Amino acid sequence: MRVFNIIVAAICLLIIGGGIVGFALQHKYRNQIETPQFSQSSYKITNTWKMPGKLKEISGISWLGNSKIACIEDEDGVIFIYDLNENKIKEEITFGDSGDYEAITINKTDAYVMRSDGVIFEIKNFQDKDLKTSKIETTFSSKNDMESLFYDVKNDQLITVCKYKDLSFENYKGLYAIPLKTKQLNPTPILKLHMKDKALKEFQKKKLYKTFYPSDIAIHPKTEQYYILDGRNTTLMLLSQTGKIEKVIELDEDEFPQPEGLTFSQDGKLYISTEGRKHKAAIMEVEIKK
Repeated sequence: MRVFNIIVAAICLLIIGGGIVGFALQHKYRNQIETPQFSQSSYKITNTWKMPGKLKEISGISWLGNSKIACIEDEDGVIFIYDLNENKIKEEITFGDSGDYEAITINKTDAYVMRSDGVIFEIKNFQDKDLKTSKIETTFSSKNDMESLFYDVKNDQLITVCKYKDLSFENYKGLYAIPLKTKQLNPTPILKLHMKDKALKEFQKKKLYKTFYPSDIAIHPKTEQYYILDGRNTTLMLLSQTGKIEKVIELDEDEFPQPEGLTFSQDGKLYISTEGRKHKAAIMEVEIKK
């Protein structure tokens, strides 16, 4: 009888132990499935260029062609021409005094740089010795914290969006146009990013303007989608020409500690820049998976 009791107890222990192990493995597996694998699912980094110390605070980039990208950093009034093939700065162009410069875009021989208070610097013939700099004033201010700027070649206008609160203080952030013919901000947004959109439900904050912080904007040269980068929440939004949010991609913070600039080459390759924290600042070529 004693032997029988020992056998029964041993069997019970095996059953209980197996159940605990099974539960633990199931829990572990479930956690693995639920943890987003950013770089393996939504996008793929195909190339990385580490920036030199002068571009540690890289805040904006714009494609020039011939494997060159125009870059700015948020302290000095200097445009840096970075060569991806040679992996180095090829030229430094001074256009203004020190300031909080956050975005850059190129229209042929002219460059446009956004300062965080909404003042846009137009640098005519920016790669020539006789370059001329002038200012385009807008109704934005430092309260809006402007960090985005893109030249829309199809409509000959600059496009920007507030990082912080919109001009209207409503529950959206508008895409605003500055036609180069008038150089006057159109107070009516061409599109609106509604902070209550179901596509942003996962990121929605109690104070709605904190749901999405646009850090830069560009239009894909082939699909004509708007790509809008959020450097604070490390996300990338794809927006249709009609204003529909088609996709919101979460970026891995280890790969993109502070992404603040994006641009496209003529053939549609996407480049995203990130400021340096623990690691060096970088420009990355990114492939968005369908």
